Amino acid sequence: MKGISYSRYGGPETLAYGDVRDPRVGPDSVLVKVRAAAVNPVDWKCREGYMDRMLEPVFPVVPGWDISGVVVQPGVSVTEFGVGDEVIGYVREDVLSRGTFAEYVAAPVRTLARKPRNLTWEAAAGLPLVGLTAYQVLTKLLQVKRGETVLVHAAAGGVGSIAVQLARHLGARVIGTASAHNHDFVRELGGEPVEYGDGLTERVRGLAPEGVDAAFDTVGGEALKASANLLVPEGRLVSIADPDVFDYGGRYYFVRPDTEDLLRLSELAEQGVVTVHVSETFPLDRAADAQRLNQEGRTRGKIVVTVEWDTEEAAAPEGLWQGAE
Repeated sequence: MKGISYSRYGGPETLAYGDVRDPRVGPDSVLVKVRAAAVNPVDWKCREGYMDRMLEPVFPVVPGWDISGVVVQPGVSVTEFGVGDEVIGYVREDVLSRGTFAEYVAAPVRTLARKPRNLTWEAAAGLPLVGLTAYQVLTKLLQVKRGETVLVHAAAGGVGSIAVQLARHLGARVIGTASAHNHDFVRELGGEPVEYGDGLTERVRGLAPEGVDAAFDTVGGEALKASANLLVPEGRLVSIADPDVFDYGGRYYFVRPDTEDLLRLSELAEQGVVTVHVSETFPLDRAADAQRLNQEGRTRGKIVVTVEWDTEEAAAPEGLWQGAE
């Protein structure tokens, strides 16, 4: 099959489009024919070796963890999905090896949920990682409650834009940091935008003089420090970007696959509670350009890679094991 891979750590130039190894469908996995795969900052961080102490690479690595697609072959133990089911997934395993920037992916059922019926393939692919991150942080770690004030950093980005919507759905008031050109977008999501940079603490205090009940840091550095200074005495702080959060009494978090959480996000998308903004799409053979753009760090919403295929075709590629006879 065709896909994207890299055989050493490095920049976008290490990404090559061409033939990659066909996936093997285990008993608890399904083969998904990929329609779209979203780009996330963790993709280029893995590619450059920043995640080496956490995730062992098995070169060549096919990058990517987010997908939307169609099940074309269930594993022999799978009862949750059948051929033709439309799914989304945060397909992360414990090593870097078989990712989602390819024509097919073998996805463990624990990483999948049904695709929201009202989302395009591109928008659906952009939901899993950022949606799970925002949902798990807000509901399980920060435990946001109705009437609280929540500070969300990078509120126009992938995780931040979903976090603003979910926090509003939970009944919270949301203050979101964003560049000036994204302020209207943050307002559309339901947040109150404030500018990044020097004076951030004072600007947030101008909106919430007593401080914020919870802060969701997606940036690290000075943003994390400002978040800690803005908390009320019993405030909660979580970062997905900077382990120094422990120094401020907060928690560091790395999103995990969870079918129930992903299904809940699918339901919220169908209810119109959560929308996914796709800023740009690239064909699979231009995944390096997609990662390069994502690495610039100025994305509104999501960048997505698309995989072209005949919509009438829904079959496993020839040569793959088809299960017990």
